[in-house]
Amino acid sequence: MSEDSPAARFRERVPESDVELAYAGLNTFLKGDPRDVEDLSTADVGVLGTPYDGAVSNRPGARYGPEAIRRASAWWAYLSGYKGGLTNMGTGEQVDFSKLSVADCGDVPVFPMDRETTAESITAHVATVAQRAFPVLLGGDHYCTYPAFEGFAQGIDADSVGVVQIDAHTDTVAESAVFGEHFHGSSTHHIVDSEFAEYANVSQVGIRGYESPEFFEFADDVGLNLYTMNEVREEGIRAVTERAVEAAAEGADAVYVTFDVDAVDPSVAPGTGTPVPGGLSAQQALSVMDVLGASEAVGAVDLMEVAPTYDPTEGTERLAAYLLVRFLERKFA
Repeated sequence: MSEDSPAARFRERVPESDVELAYAGLNTFLKGDPRDVEDLSTADVGVLGTPYDGAVSNRPGARYGPEAIRRASAWWAYLSGYKGGLTNMGTGEQVDFSKLSVADCGDVPVFPMDRETTAESITAHVATVAQRAFPVLLGGDHYCTYPAFEGFAQGIDADSVGVVQIDAHTDTVAESAVFGEHFHGSSTHHIVDSEFAEYANVSQVGIRGYESPEFFEFADDVGLNLYTMNEVREEGIRAVTERAVEAAAEGADAVYVTFDVDAVDPSVAPGTGTPVPGGLSAQQALSVMDVLGASEAVGAVDLMEVAPTYDPTEGTERLAAYLLVRFLERKFA
């Protein structure tokens, strides 16, 4: 802006103009600077959206998730403008958001009728971010996690990457008679089938509902670290999450965290494609992110399956945004 323009003179006379209200300005995550994926030299975090839901098995709509999460994050961006620091009354911690630099790289190019090309696009863009900054992915259906995981592993030149999956479902289906080999119920299967992971380094938290017959025997055979909602209720969410990330990190170069919002009970987060009653409370979900954000092993995070049209209160995307904020707050601020 020219220093002698009317706008510049107004801003100089009214310094409060620098405060951007939550509902104003560009729709980027945490009001981060819009950046190209190759321009992240000064950023701690590079955010990407994946507006794709062509691999869902139930209700579509997660293609609108990235925009909704970005919009919901604006409130915390407004709060983070207080550079002198804040007190998080939920954790009791002092937070200084000036220590966190967020760049929003926009949405990955997706091809609604071409899953394969969409997956290649996700892998390439996540790899590019991972070479330069901490990747944060906004979904999008949960199939997108598989190519994102591969992009992260390639970007950091890893031999082995662990996974902590917060989810109602295991997503371990090898093939469906209806949906084939590639859909959002197969993402974890494909991750483990890749060169970068094995079930011994996959931890799943919050699993409930129904899986295939004799699934527990399968989990034991392959070494999957399975923590159902029964374990969460019996042992407590913090203890379970600490065990989960420790198991995922053992012998791995880094850990990728994927959070499917349907892990949260649909009474709290109804805006998702495959809701299952009996899930995490909002507080439990936030505690998960506190624990994972504190882990030095974690090198990337995604938040998937937000389908905002099913939640007229906008509560699901609001929670999703806050989950990421709490994670990033713990890791960087």
